[in-house]
Amino acid sequence: MKREHMEQINAAIEAVKAKKNINHIYFVACGGSMALMMPAQYILDCECEIPATVYTANEFVHRTPRALGTDSILISCSMQGKTPETVEATRLAREKGALTISMSHSVGSPLWEATEYPIHYDWLDETDMTNHNHTILHCLVFNILNVIQPSEKYERACKAIDKMDGIFKANIEKYSSKALEFGKNYKREEVIYTMASGGNYGPAYSFAICLLMEMQWIHSNAIHSGEYFHGPFEITDYDVPFIIVKGIDSSRYLDERAHAFCKKYSDKIALIDAADFDMKDMDEDLKGYFASIVVGVVLRGYADALAEFRGHPLTVRRYMWKMEY
Repeated sequence: MKREHMEQINAAIEAVKAKKNINHIYFVACGGSMALMMPAQYILDCECEIPATVYTANEFVHRTPRALGTDSILISCSMQGKTPETVEATRLAREKGALTISMSHSVGSPLWEATEYPIHYDWLDETDMTNHNHTILHCLVFNILNVIQPSEKYERACKAIDKMDGIFKANIEKYSSKALEFGKNYKREEVIYTMASGGNYGPAYSFAICLLMEMQWIHSNAIHSGEYFHGPFEITDYDVPFIIVKGIDSSRYLDERAHAFCKKYSDKIALIDAADFDMKDMDEDLKGYFASIVVGVVLRGYADALAEFRGHPLTVRRYMWKMEY
């Protein structure tokens, strides 16, 4: 990880250390940046007694949690740092005395100016993927955990960040042929559902609403594996396409149950099983937490292939950034 990123993370961690009490950790963003926060919340839910919640930014502004105050930490994110709802949520939290930490690719952006502790990340830089937003956030979260309840596990997790570039690239290569097969076979689908649970629900949600709906104009929905049998499974049929992500965390049972039913009735399932990931350099007790960000990288490859076969670049928009909304 770059020195500038670690210096910014360390500055935020020193501020966390100065907090006498922490009553809540709020993750606030929109769209793909909000999805990025979901694996982080999962980690805190599993490891920490302090509650953590993910909010979409505009709702956070308009129904501000009563508990928000001087004992709170708000972590926000916006790639360009210009998302007005996220900027306003960060400004509001800071006014109420919360410790605000914000991640952005754009230095000097409105979000950068609104927060107390800005952290820069690289965007789509393939030379060293440890500097991407997901790894920066994992590093921040495990460092916060190590402040709240020091543990050699969290120290190992922080050191594991340096291994992620190799792990990402190994799995991009491993799934490259499957991604191309997906792009070829699914290029004419008008709807594709994604399904996952636990720490992997965030990447599945991002794939559905950002990569499929926003960037490919394909109808989609992210189905939580635990909710599949409470309504969504009624749409399952032989010609209904699914991407199913099976995790290696404590929620894997949910994914296996959903997959077992779905494959009986749908002939169009693209399965991504984190148990097959190349993570040989990762400690066993950390794999489940880091698999979620590998899922996101693998799914990005699937989206790239789909865009190529459809002749629809991921950069094309109808409305976004082109008009007032």
